[in-house]
Amino acid sequence: MRTIKGPALFLAQFAGDEAPFSDWASITKWAADCGYVGVQVPSWDARLFDLAKAATSKDYCDTFRGVAAENGVAVTELSTHLQGQLVAVHPAYEEAFDGFATPGVRGNPTARQHWAVEQVKMALTASRNLGITAHATFSGALAWPFVYPWPQRPAGLIEAAFDELAKRWRPILDHAGEMGVDVCYEIHPGEDLHDGVSYEMFLDRVVPLSR
Repeated sequence: MRTIKGPALFLAQFAGDEAPFSDWASITKWAADCGYVGVQVPSWDARLFDLAKAATSKDYCDTFRGVAAENGVAVTELSTHLQGQLVAVHPAYEEAFDGFATPGVRGNPTARQHWAVEQVKMALTASRNLGITAHATFSGALAWPFVYPWPQRPAGLIEAAFDELAKRWRPILDHAGEMGVDVCYEIHPGEDLHDGVSYEMFLDRVVPLSR
């Protein structure tokens, strides 16, 4: 507990089209004035952050981080909660989650998944460019509709879902390792990784894939 720093704030819930929430300089000044010393950045919100540029330009990242520092806050993590959710979407939720994606891949689950994987990878590269060693995301969900189903789910369905989840995340985790960034899954209802048991199920499958 002695190493915990803060307080910090996730900006996704506050970003908007009106000042001081509509641009990076204003929202970081507002956060500092509220007493926060760190901010977590929603990587999908172009009003605050250019993900593609951050993944390719160290100068952009230096400037981005510098603006925050001048206003009195540090960039603690980038977030890909929305993109991470789209790495693994059960067909029952296709329509509900489609709006999280860029318009060009909506209605096309395969293209949407590919876009989501590339988004998370770009955010990991951007994290390295920002000098950040942790990254916040969701796992997505293939098994969640079957947590308490009726009729009873077929034997092996959950195991198959977690096998596929590990397969989809392994290339992203490999890229995270190359970037020196830890992927931090938010344990959350609605995600396949929603408690300690489900996290261990995922870990048991994803680690052997790296050997």
